[in-house]
Amino acid sequence: MKIAKGTKYWIYLSLVSSLILFLLSFVFISYKFDIILWFIGCILLLVAIFFIIFFRDPDRKIGKGIVACADGKIREISEQNEKDIGKAICVSTFMNVHNVHVNRAPFNGVVKDIFHISGIHIPAFKKESEKNERVVIFLDTTIGQIKIVQIAGTFARRIVPYINRLDKIKKGDRIGIIRLGSRVDLYIPKKSVKKICVRKGDKVISGEDSIAEVND
Repeated sequence: MKIAKGTKYWIYLSLVSSLILFLLSFVFISYKFDIILWFIGCILLLVAIFFIIFFRDPDRKIGKGIVACADGKIREISEQNEKDIGKAICVSTFMNVHNVHVNRAPFNGVVKDIFHISGIHIPAFKKESEKNERVVIFLDTTIGQIKIVQIAGTFARRIVPYINRLDKIKKGDRIGIIRLGSRVDLYIPKKSVKKICVRKGDKVISGEDSIAEVND
């Protein structure tokens, strides 16, 4: 199983800690706290297994048109006026704990800009989450400028980008991971959209499922 870049030390730390506690429990087997050490070691081992599942990074067969940036459930689809894009369609995807948390590029393009915005950490499904920590990516494409916003949630404390400014990326390329969270908003120029392929409540797979068809 492939593990997402920027997450392996979480797994190693949990595994090594659990092994140390197991060894200590044998060293102090004649003492009363050997059971406590064993119990904590078991918990850390379960945490390591959880991280292995949570930080998995499977390969994907890339879909047609504009594809989903994130695994999860479509939280909202709306039309908005964006300063850098103009009239845009926003497709918001909420990632649950069981989803793959590696995000992917929705379309071919060049990274015009990428920057981090500090903020609070409240549940990403709430309206107030507009104030949460985030990473904003502007992608220059043949259909206009696309905006991707990776938003941290309550437990997501770090967004790790895999790309840099001026990088050329292909549709479906890995662009980053939100460790332990949480939500991705995708802004597409309305004039370039032929048809929206998803509805609120749909479950999507990043890189594979089409979000929208583009005008020829």
